[in-house]
Amino acid sequence: MTENGDGNVTYKTEGRIGTIEFYHPKGNSLPGSILTKLTETIRKAGTNGDIHAIVMKSGGDGAFCAGASFNELTAISTEDEGKEFFMGFANVINAMRTCPKMIITRVHGKTVGGGIGIIAASDFAIAQENASVRLSELSLGIGPFVVGPAVGRKLGTSAFSTLALDAKTWYDARWALDNGLYNKLVSNTEELDKAVEEISQNLASSNLNALTHFKDIIWQGTGHWHATLEQRAEISGRLVLSEFTKKTIANFKNKN
Repeated sequence: MTENGDGNVTYKTEGRIGTIEFYHPKGNSLPGSILTKLTETIRKAGTNGDIHAIVMKSGGDGAFCAGASFNELTAISTEDEGKEFFMGFANVINAMRTCPKMIITRVHGKTVGGGIGIIAASDFAIAQENASVRLSELSLGIGPFVVGPAVGRKLGTSAFSTLALDAKTWYDARWALDNGLYNKLVSNTEELDKAVEEISQNLASSNLNALTHFKDIIWQGTGHWHATLEQRAEISGRLVLSEFTKKTIANFKNKN
């Protein structure tokens, strides 16, 4: 386990399944160091020849992920710092995309912003009925640029635009299922764990070479994402320095 203040990332293996769990006391938000550790851990799991599938999850029973760390966003003072922070999300998405193992994401609660990028970059997402989503970046003056390719790939342009432009609205889990962000929806935590266990065990007993080839097929056409997401990180890194964004985030923090 690697700790980051009060947050951490853990990785364990059991049988042919690897489990990656991230946690932060502020709604499982994602400061830069946790993003870095997630990237490293996904890459490590991808090279483990003993596992056939990866389960991605977050800790606690509240939000699945509150997105970017507002404390770190407000501390950004240069474009280079801004790009470096948003590259943390880009690196996680690219690590998930290029990982040769299938990634199943367990979504137990609400998700905001960058956390939706993690769900969209997984190969199979199972969620509880309370797992609503909100893509809030445009309301903050940043825009969902880095997560956009992953979210747009899953949802399609129309639903992605709906989620992005209606940035202050929570869309429920049924909407997310109907529009392709989630692959399966269940009623409660017990059913969630059972569904995750079932598909991960099924994949663990499958032919690893077949799974790897299938992952290559379903991610075809995304080879340009390394360059694309870096360009998007540069855009976000500039926008986060705007007076609009700094005031908006400061007002949000003061209300919470």
